[in-house]
Amino acid sequence: MIGASRVSWSAEDDSRDSLAAHNVALASQSVEGVVSFDVGEDVTDPNSFVATEVFDDRAALDRQESLPEVAAAMAAFEDGLAAEPEATIFDVASSAPYE
Repeated sequence: MIGASRVSWSAEDDSRDSLAAHNVALASQSVEGVVSFDVGEDVTDPNSFVATEVFDDRAALDRQESLPEVAAAMAAFEDGLAAEPEATIFDVASSAPYE
């Protein structure tokens, strides 16, 4: 499974939001079944970040979403969101190295 997420905030001081996103990424990378979890600033919108997540299965996604760091991040984002967070899950049947 591949997840793609985007969060945008309107707060002037985004350091709290950036720290929360950083904490989620670090904690998520050690969850069983999380193949990769990367978060970065949207290069076209400095008040947004995007996450690309790869999971072995839905159970791994559920474990990642149950992390206390995820709950803390959502609470931190709540006050300054410019829009509802966006997320899409892609079910992938197979993968191969890009050549």
